[in-house]
Amino acid sequence: MADPLEPIREAPEQSALILDVDGTLAPIVARPELAEVPGSTRAELSRLTGRYLLVACVSGRSGADAQRLVGVEGILYVGNHGLELDTRAEALTARVAAFRDSVGREVEDKSLTLSYHFREVGDESAARQELEAVAERARAEGLVARWGRKVLEIRPPVDADKGTAVQALVRESRAKRALYAGDDGTDLDAFAGLASADLEHFVRVAVASDEAPRGLLKAAALVVDGPEELAMVLGRL
Repeated sequence: MADPLEPIREAPEQSALILDVDGTLAPIVARPELAEVPGSTRAELSRLTGRYLLVACVSGRSGADAQRLVGVEGILYVGNHGLELDTRAEALTARVAAFRDSVGREVEDKSLTLSYHFREVGDESAARQELEAVAERARAEGLVARWGRKVLEIRPPVDADKGTAVQALVRESRAKRALYAGDDGTDLDAFAGLASADLEHFVRVAVASDEAPRGLLKAAALVVDGPEELAMVLGRL
């Protein structure tokens, strides 16, 4: 069987590498602030920035927080699932903040999006049920509620996601080939965006876990068992 990475590897000057962060480069942990990208992965990323046309991270975190976590110069960081590329970002931030204040719960505030985590709480089922009410309230106020890996995300109702971010990055870099790696439901948007980006060749890499959506694994050309194995794939590039 042909190696799907070979067309990427043989034309680095025409290729973009676009990567999710949490669960992909950094193992999932109990609280987002505890996440770490292993030093060996950072070393691979640093090497790749000197070789490829574009290396980018598209994260659910803010771009600044993704940059802090990954900590590699030369990478282009896009946060909030691509919402940071929207020209209406300032007005959207105010709308999300108003909802945050009205709910009054502990939340990871990323300005353009809110993340209500329930990983490692005493009763995850009860916590999710409570957050269902938050989700319903968000929808009633015209916001978008989306479930991820033990998290409820609230975001503004705009046509921007990891898929539109991937398309913008490919278009602006003029890449002809690209790879995207991710582990969660929002990365399905990126997979779709990659397929619609008019590329000569693309590779979709799924990072498997007990919480990964089935559609992600089915859509991928490569499936790896966690961030450590993804780092090995990066080493092949």
